[in-house]
Amino acid sequence: MKLTMYQVDAFTEKLFGGNPAAVCPLESWLPTPVMQAVAAENNLAETAFFVREGDRFEIRWFTPAAEVDLCGHATLASAHVLFHHLGYRKAEISFRSQSGELRALKKGPLIYLDFPAHSPVPAPVEEALTKGLGKIPGEVYKSRDYLAVFGEEADVVSIRPDFSELLKLDCLGIIATAPGASCDFVSRFFAPRVGVPEDPVTGSAHTLLIPYWAKRLGKNVLRAVQVSKRRGDLSCEFLGARVLIGGRAVTFFQATVEI
Repeated sequence: MKLTMYQVDAFTEKLFGGNPAAVCPLESWLPTPVMQAVAAENNLAETAFFVREGDRFEIRWFTPAAEVDLCGHATLASAHVLFHHLGYRKAEISFRSQSGELRALKKGPLIYLDFPAHSPVPAPVEEALTKGLGKIPGEVYKSRDYLAVFGEEADVVSIRPDFSELLKLDCLGIIATAPGASCDFVSRFFAPRVGVPEDPVTGSAHTLLIPYWAKRLGKNVLRAVQVSKRRGDLSCEFLGARVLIGGRAVTFFQATVEI
């Protein structure tokens, strides 16, 4: 069987920035072990697969180690492929996923993801978290992920994670965040439990980050930077029960895969 696969750098306007994702459009679903094997072979933070169903698309995401229930950058990459390579003409794409209905909206050069908002609740500061991040956060919250809040951008940039400690935490990922020096907030994201030690840019983490920073800063439109080595730039808006996560994307390659 031959598949067309794209690799797209998401949340950036420059190649070799943002977060790379593989995108595999399908006519019908492959067996889950096959999709997991393709994702492991790609060895990227996520590989997205989607199948058209009428006027919308069903989408699934895989890290090299596991299927996940929500992924922002690979959804952005999938929308980019539909808009720029597969001739999708409408300005809005509807995706059906394990996290419910998701939308991708094309507005000029940016694609905005319409995702559910998640409000984290205060959580105790666990020893594995402080050892794993190498410092003590000022505040800690938890939803699907841990959210560790620090005082300034330099605190987040200087983190040298101990993944053996972070693996002890009962969560999918760990978000470190702080006010930004030249933007509203910055973040980094670590998910060793699902085979992603550090994710370069994490759309799903912003479903927690946007509600937190919107309430703390008293504003609903925010600009964010994920301060990984590859860097990601995000335009954000808090809508109450939903968030908009906007960014650009650029195609690295298109290839034919034989399985």
